[in-house]
Amino acid sequence: MNPNSNKILHIDSNHPLLLEQLQQAGFTNHEDYKSTKEEIEAKIQEYTGIVIRSRFKIDKTFIDKATNLKFIARVGAGLESIDCDYAISKNIHLIAAPEGNRNAVGEHTLGMLLSLFNKLNRADKLVREGNWIREGNRGYELDGKTVGIIGYGNMGKSFAKKLKGFDVTVLCYDIQENVGDENAQQVSLHKLQQKADVLSLHIPWTPETDKMANAEFINSFAKPFWLLNTSRGKNVVTADLVSALQSGKILGAGLDVLEYEKLSFENLFISGEKPEAFEYLLQAENVILTPHIAGWTFESHEKLAQTIVDKIKTYIS
Repeated sequence: MNPNSNKILHIDSNHPLLLEQLQQAGFTNHEDYKSTKEEIEAKIQEYTGIVIRSRFKIDKTFIDKATNLKFIARVGAGLESIDCDYAISKNIHLIAAPEGNRNAVGEHTLGMLLSLFNKLNRADKLVREGNWIREGNRGYELDGKTVGIIGYGNMGKSFAKKLKGFDVTVLCYDIQENVGDENAQQVSLHKLQQKADVLSLHIPWTPETDKMANAEFINSFAKPFWLLNTSRGKNVVTADLVSALQSGKILGAGLDVLEYEKLSFENLFISGEKPEAFEYLLQAENVILTPHIAGWTFESHEKLAQTIVDKIKTYIS
């Protein structure tokens, strides 16, 4: 394919280098950050490529109208906003960039874990309120613990690498075989649930992982444990998580994602009265909440864009 004949539609803003380098490579960039899905569908047949984050779902209706589309590039790790099977059946190439923010996610996950163990949020809040409480803020050490990672791809591997400086045992479970490495021993889900003191989720959102962390799953762990979720909110049943926090089965939770997020990840579904489980999370001192920013650093903003540019150029060349 000749890059000079390729028009790319960008429907989400990204790092400026993405537009600049694609233009330098001979592509024609068109930006449209405000039109509705229907308005985009009315003109998508003009384009051979589209670059998205998560503004709306690329479904069968959209794909059927994209008669000249050669690729869909998502500036992020997951592809759940795309009907991947249907796109592939139409010979549309799918591009994602998990390499671009894996380091950011690994660091954020570790930061959440250390904050939970050392009660940093609680201690900081109390000191600011004038309460100098030492015994009530006694923390835990990570050394000697077993960390279980479910999902050992880019993000899981990055988190495991960050743990190398600690005297911990790292176990991983993945549906793919032979993904373990020098940083984590691959085991069965049962063994991970028997051994883990900490569970970190690094899985995509799929029909298989939807609501995976429910009451039955949580209660299958032999020991009380800390839960970290920097993957997708809908992988965890919030009400079951809250029940486990209340019973002590889950000792604390670091959540960068929530079940209530919209597909775009830019807003919560919450409007008006909050669900009871969500209200509990907001008040719990052993819960850390961040707004889907684990992979959202200044550095990853640039790396994600660069990864997408490189993959588009490689595919089209």
